[in-house]
Amino acid sequence: MDLRDLYQETILDHTKRPRNFRRIENATHHADGHNRLCGDRLTVYLRVEDGRVVDASFQGAGCAISTASASLMTEAIKGKTLDEVHALFGRFHDVVAGPDGAAAAAPDLGKLAVFAGVREFPVRVKCATLSWHTVEAALKKQDTPVSTE
Repeated sequence: MDLRDLYQETILDHTKRPRNFRRIENATHHADGHNRLCGDRLTVYLRVEDGRVVDASFQGAGCAISTASASLMTEAIKGKTLDEVHALFGRFHDVVAGPDGAAAAAPDLGKLAVFAGVREFPVRVKCATLSWHTVEAALKKQDTPVSTE
């Protein structure tokens, strides 16, 4: 199976059955995100205790890439410290929007590495990174919605 097949399989799986698609009633952090170009809208919910993300979820509607990215992101950040979440976002962003070869420089991304192919479609980078920018806003307790524009 090549990377494109894995990409399609993973994106479809997380689009049809998004993980952590719910509201966290006792969330300590939340933020809204909107990608006007594609119409993606989501709210990210986090429960942070002692500097660690103990629960992460999202709700909203969006394209397949946006939904799959949010689903995979919530799985990836659970249990991470806030510093680890920020670092993971940096590595993810480099893979989808950074210089060529960035994907090879981030082998520790696990399933998130399937988004490396998004770099070929600049408009889709905004879809893939919306949930990540929204998590950053939630951690800063930002009141205004995040936009990828």
